[in-house]
Amino acid sequence: MASLVQGFTKSLAMTFLSEIGDKTFFAAAILAMRYPRRLVLAGCLSALIVMTILSATIGWAAPNLISRKWTHHITTLLFFGFGLMSLWDGFKQGGGSEELAEVEAELDSDLKTNDRTKKDDEQKKQKRPFLTAFFSPIFLKAFSINFFGEWGDKSQLATIGLAADENPLGVVLGGIVAQTLCTTAAVIGGKSLASQISERIVALSGGMLFIIFGIQSFLSPVDA
Repeated sequence: MASLVQGFTKSLAMTFLSEIGDKTFFAAAILAMRYPRRLVLAGCLSALIVMTILSATIGWAAPNLISRKWTHHITTLLFFGFGLMSLWDGFKQGGGSEELAEVEAELDSDLKTNDRTKKDDEQKKQKRPFLTAFFSPIFLKAFSINFFGEWGDKSQLATIGLAADENPLGVVLGGIVAQTLCTTAAVIGGKSLASQISERIVALSGGMLFIIFGIQSFLSPVDA
């Protein structure tokens, strides 16, 4: 039970600080301004939950492919590496939300060519069964943007490392709770909330958290 709580707590804190100012957070906020919120929330959250479960599964399987000692050392190095990267990003960047502008520019070219999709979907959604609506082009767009946006991202690799060293179920539950909080805030708060987030504070906080996890992992005994 203690390992479950520890995995849950670590995953919750790590995922929240990793996602609150991430590209997928900004993408969800921008999409929610242009499309029905429930479809955007469903698509974004589904993608992030699937990615969390997939990452934790890879982390859980890693000790069966590599020795427990090596996975522990790799996880420790990942925490220190991500911590130093986040601290460096926090010190070098200004207070403005440059990533928000970057994500908005990337989405604009694609979203402007698909305005008809939004109008058609709004006209048809009243006629659709509840479950069918979640397989609309908007749902699939939100899902794909978030899923592929997370693939290979720092938070995904950190989840894999955490699941290799902690209780995988706790990691999954903590990650899902954090993803739900962040994505819901992005969809409800929209661009106004995203533009007020200090990337520097988020990066520095996340960096310190990763360093703390790294120190704890370094000092903890390695199971045979």
